[in-house]
Amino acid sequence: MHLVDIGINLTHDSFDHDREDVINRAHTASVDTLIITGSTVKVSRAAAELAASRPGHLFSTAGIHPHHAAELDEQCIPQLRELCKLPQVVAVGECGLDHYRNFSSQQDQARAFHLQLGLAQENQLPVFLHQRDAHDTFLGILKEHLAGISRAVAHCFTGERDELNAYLDLGLYIGITGWICDERRGLHLRELVSRIPDDRLMLETDAPYLLPRDLRPKPSNRRNEPMHLLHILKVVAQCTGRDLDELADLTTENARRFFKLPVLQD
Repeated sequence: MHLVDIGINLTHDSFDHDREDVINRAHTASVDTLIITGSTVKVSRAAAELAASRPGHLFSTAGIHPHHAAELDEQCIPQLRELCKLPQVVAVGECGLDHYRNFSSQQDQARAFHLQLGLAQENQLPVFLHQRDAHDTFLGILKEHLAGISRAVAHCFTGERDELNAYLDLGLYIGITGWICDERRGLHLRELVSRIPDDRLMLETDAPYLLPRDLRPKPSNRRNEPMHLLHILKVVAQCTGRDLDELADLTTENARRFFKLPVLQD
């Protein structure tokens, strides 16, 4: 079994003291490939440098999260453009809109989103998308650019049926996290996940965030890490009635096709 965690914030400072151990534990749990998320120019650069340390196993994205959209200045796009040329950088993002927090103004978020979708078109890279409480505006901007973008994934999907249907109608891939393990907020996903076509379902931890609530035993530090992707896989398999190995194979194949990753050999 070879699993791909398509969204892991491995540059987060909570991993500073044991990052190599985290990677090794993931490998032991069959999570052989990690896509390290970029959220600012600085983080994207650090993610690319970290990915270069384990070619074929670590990859990264390059982008500016909507929380940081106000930081996007005239220097950022050229810097991201250079990162996109690196072989280990396999997508643009995390980019999109977040009208729940509004840490950056909605105008700045829209401007940053447009610019990064253009960057994905220019570099023929897929996009790693974030959307919260901004569905209609998000779809409107995405539709302006989607014809020139090869592939896009709705990272950490937590929405309702209408949102899922809209994304699927546009051809988006769907990333499922440990949110599906949350009996308070994620129960609706347990039914919706069966509606995702086999060829567009991918899995992610979004670690160190979103530790699965039903994980036993829980780590004392409450930190999520990529080895727990195996737990998410098991929950999704239960929800969809799929064989565990079959689900592992199809989600891994989807991730390899989406990010154009090399195939790992046993």
